[in-house]
Amino acid sequence: MTKETNGKEPLPRDAANWAKPVDMLNITEKQAGTAPINVAGRQPVGVVQGFGQMWQKTYRIRLSGVTAQPAEVIAVWKQHFPEFWPKGNRFFGPITGIAPGEIGVINVSMGGMKLSTGVRVIYADDESFTFMTPQGHMFAGWITFSAFAEDGATAVQVQALIRANDPIYEMGFRMGFGHRAEDEFWHNTLKALARHFGVVNGMVAQQVECLDPRVQWSRITNIRYNAAIHTMIYQITAPARWVLNLGKRASRETKG
Repeated sequence: MTKETNGKEPLPRDAANWAKPVDMLNITEKQAGTAPINVAGRQPVGVVQGFGQMWQKTYRIRLSGVTAQPAEVIAVWKQHFPEFWPKGNRFFGPITGIAPGEIGVINVSMGGMKLSTGVRVIYADDESFTFMTPQGHMFAGWITFSAFAEDGATAVQVQALIRANDPIYEMGFRMGFGHRAEDEFWHNTLKALARHFGVVNGMVAQQVECLDPRVQWSRITNIRYNAAIHTMIYQITAPARWVLNLGKRASRETKG
């Protein structure tokens, strides 16, 4: 389905729901509580640019007995997205909310690793929205959040099409704790969302499929962007930056 564009080539009717392609991410305004690393200047990457095995992981929960329709659930999810994340993980969304082209900065703990990274909203409509990851994120790919009618109830779903971004992340997944941490993260998120709508003992159904068991050795250099490594270096050098900033402040006050 398309719509007319004054003699120009017609656009799909959902064109406004898609973000325009960009070569790199750019944060135009400071988002409170975030470290200015691993997001600005990084390229968004899909599974083609990832290193590890390709996985499709689907997590779904039914909101049995809830009258809220899919669009209502998605509206709440967009508005309160960070509130449903497990404790110890932070999502700093844009002031304008989850909308095509917007960037969210995240601080997460995944499989024992702490890292600051981000996501870009590449699609959003009334019943779904999709994030794309940047270089250095633990995954290369897309994560889609949706709600839909299923057997008389509203079902809520998270579906990820991903590869580990580099060999370090892939090692974590091969050893098992990476997958366990990711699964636990989305199970807890969906259960928190369900509790918001009054579903106390909701069960999360999970489907996992390895779509490509091979790794892409041509992408081994992705390791130079590894957000876990860069986050660790940023944290270690924090005292030196504090002293440097203190010296700069003192210098400005002296000149003033």
